[in-house]
Amino acid sequence: MASKITVKAPSSTANLGPGFDVFGLALNAFYDEITLTKTKSGITIITDGNVPTNPEKNTAGLVVKNMKKKFKIKEGIEIKIKKGVPAGFGMGSSAASAAAAAVAFDKLFRLKLDGNSLVEFAGSGEKASAGTIHYDNVAASVLGGFVIVKTNPLDVIRVEPPTNLRMCIAVPDIGVPKKKTKVSRGVIPKKIKFTDSILNLSNAAAIVAGFMKKDLELIGNSIKDVIVEPARQHMIPGFTKVKQNALKAGALGVTISGAGPSVIAFSKSSSNLKKISKAMSKGFESTNTKCQIIICKPSKGAINKK
Repeated sequence: MASKITVKAPSSTANLGPGFDVFGLALNAFYDEITLTKTKSGITIITDGNVPTNPEKNTAGLVVKNMKKKFKIKEGIEIKIKKGVPAGFGMGSSAASAAAAAVAFDKLFRLKLDGNSLVEFAGSGEKASAGTIHYDNVAASVLGGFVIVKTNPLDVIRVEPPTNLRMCIAVPDIGVPKKKTKVSRGVIPKKIKFTDSILNLSNAAAIVAGFMKKDLELIGNSIKDVIVEPARQHMIPGFTKVKQNALKAGALGVTISGAGPSVIAFSKSSSNLKKISKAMSKGFESTNTKCQIIICKPSKGAINKK
């Protein structure tokens, strides 16, 4: 039996507009890498990233702690975290670490858990960074592709994305608050209009149909959110301009990536992705904000790094 294993898990974008806390999409933009090594006792964390080394406050640490307890594993674990996903920018940074930790633990102890169980354990780690458990990012990171999260009981539906789907992500160079996810969840309205709920629901349903039919136009046209995006856009300088510019340059749909502040434009591989990227940069420049642009495509889920 192996005494050590390394797993890498991809970044992800959640919500995709109207699918708040339900939709996730794995992206090959960045990866987190976790190496688990068996030790005599306890849980220790070694990291090059700016993340907590207390297992209670670290997403990967919390996942390992919960899995150790659940499966009554006496051995200790050393967790080595190599951060590749930038933290706090709406690309599932904490989720990537949690996903990699759950998959690595499963392989190290040959538990042979199913996808839903892995997502559930990975989700338990999100509590360390987001304060609440939500499964959209971790489900995408664990399973890859496009995911739909059904809760109570947890059941994740995975759909293979169209091969010609491409995303341009504009990552603004702005400071993000410490508990950013908590802050951005705090601005979401407690009450919503019935008509808004129907509009978001119809768009979300159309996104699912778009992924099933591999219809990029349908996906892009349906990435419209009238509930969460309007409540959060003030936290992103120049958001409206970035969105308008990207659509004008040929993007099929634009929204906030997860809890932001990154903005994601959906397009097809045949589009002029450089033109879309430049247009998004110009949008941020209108408020004197610099940004980094990543052009990416959907990714597979967490895998063993040989």
